[in-house]
Amino acid sequence: MKLKYSIFILGALTFLASCDKVDNYEEPDAFFTGQVVYNNEPIRVGSNQVDFQLWQSGFGKETPLGVTLDQEGKFSARLYSGDYRLAFVKGQGPFRTNIINEQQLDTIFVDLNGNTEMNIEVTPYYLIENAEFTKSGTTIVGKCSINKIIADSDAKDIERVTLYVNKTQFVSDNGDYNIIASDGDFSDLNNINISVDLPETTVNREQLYARIGVRMVGVEDMIFSPVEKIDL
Repeated sequence: MKLKYSIFILGALTFLASCDKVDNYEEPDAFFTGQVVYNNEPIRVGSNQVDFQLWQSGFGKETPLGVTLDQEGKFSARLYSGDYRLAFVKGQGPFRTNIINEQQLDTIFVDLNGNTEMNIEVTPYYLIENAEFTKSGTTIVGKCSINKIIADSDAKDIERVTLYVNKTQFVSDNGDYNIIASDGDFSDLNNINISVDLPETTVNREQLYARIGVRMVGVEDMIFSPVEKIDL
């Protein structure tokens, strides 16, 4: 009986000691925040659809930490202070990453020392400009112009231009983030005009949210206009 009791006490002490070690681990001490931009203009994407990776050397086998963009192209991550390498996965985003130099290519070195804010400059294939939305009866009309930014050998053709409408401020091609969508003619990039008839389920709502997205051939992620609230 005494032996069993002694084993129990020893086990309890060992458990408490291990808990104390766990509790002594320091929590991440830095917030890394910023936005993906082009000439200081946000690159707007689908919420949680585009991310980049952070790599940190010196801790054994390297495992990347994924950081996801919100629909305004903003990001936020809680990390340990230290030196990181930042890179987008090839093919991620409706943009081309910028080459830093011949040695590091498009990899960005980030020195995190406490809270750090940094914008990531990229070059989008297209930008959606002058987007505006109006409501007439049960129809919402979206208008914009589209500016082609990359015109060299990396240029991409437009596959479609789409007006998305949702009940919340999260609006994209994700099926959970739109209640109705309509493609429009884009033969004249200076005069995009898309209309969509609202479903009956929106009759009793006070407002909806809309924005226009552009999908490019061979590019997984769309670029979007700002989300705009439409009063009903």
